[in-house]
Amino acid sequence: MKAEELNQLKSFLSVPRRIVITTHKGPDGDAMGSSLGLANYLQTKGHIVSVITPNDYPIFLKWMKGNDDVIEYCYHEEKAKRITAKAELIFCLDFNTLSRIDTYAPVVESSKAPKVLIDHHQQPDIFDYNFSDTTACSTAQLIFEFLELLGDDHLITQDIAECLYAGIMTDTGNFKFNSVTSKTHQIVSTLIEKGVRNDWVYDKIHDNNSVSRLKLLGYCLNEKLEVLPEFNAAYICLTEEELKRFNFQKGDTEGVVNYALSIKGVRVAAFFVQKDGIIKISFRSKGDISVNQLSRDHFGGGGHINAAGGASSDMDTAVQTFKKVISNYIN
Repeated sequence: MKAEELNQLKSFLSVPRRIVITTHKGPDGDAMGSSLGLANYLQTKGHIVSVITPNDYPIFLKWMKGNDDVIEYCYHEEKAKRITAKAELIFCLDFNTLSRIDTYAPVVESSKAPKVLIDHHQQPDIFDYNFSDTTACSTAQLIFEFLELLGDDHLITQDIAECLYAGIMTDTGNFKFNSVTSKTHQIVSTLIEKGVRNDWVYDKIHDNNSVSRLKLLGYCLNEKLEVLPEFNAAYICLTEEELKRFNFQKGDTEGVVNYALSIKGVRVAAFFVQKDGIIKISFRSKGDISVNQLSRDHFGGGGHINAAGGASSDMDTAVQTFKKVISNYIN
């Protein structure tokens, strides 16, 4: 973010404002951690803050402070529209283009309020204010850096710190991805000094599985995993009927794609899941294989070099397309 933009924002935020924070459809740990971390900070400064998500998110993320006040647009459209219409500033977190907030996008786009992008995905659109860094491990890390730039990192409470820690932890695969740098660890160290209970946060997110979720994972690995050794690739696909068999709840398939990537020799993994008549796709890769480019080229999506998402209207078409084109990206 340019110094001039930062100074404008600091001046604008020097008096109480009506602020909306939004994040991408299907919010994950980084989306909710960065959104609620920023919301809690802004509230300490006297602002009226509303976090509006396009839709619901997993129960294992609903422990963060401020969660009870989150407005899910798909269930509360009129309320969200009224609040957005009155907003004086809109923070857009953890997405690079407004289409990522789905049916809420036209509401945000029509708002006259300045829009601030804070994000770490590839090829970001231009907003009124841009704080984009594709080398950052997470948007939560960028929120910490944003508070530092504002000179307000001393206002980070335990609640804010635990939100940001959750975002960093989940978006780095528990600190195993190559996006983790010494700077990431320095920030995490500061957050722990602010009171983060790292074992408690991990437990809330990773050790709260239902029996049906574990049985679904077992089914994915035992019955649905397909390995393509000639392409150093693997994939898993699930239909809506299969999800129903295991009493699917939001978040139950989170991280399944990583098991396919963990196979020895596999460098690219894909997870295809049918939800509401749409095939949602998660891609993961190792090294310099760009699943971001793969998804942008063939599945109308994008993301990061080693982690991206996309969509299709038909399962067989999506899987066959993946098998047909994957060699172009591995080589």
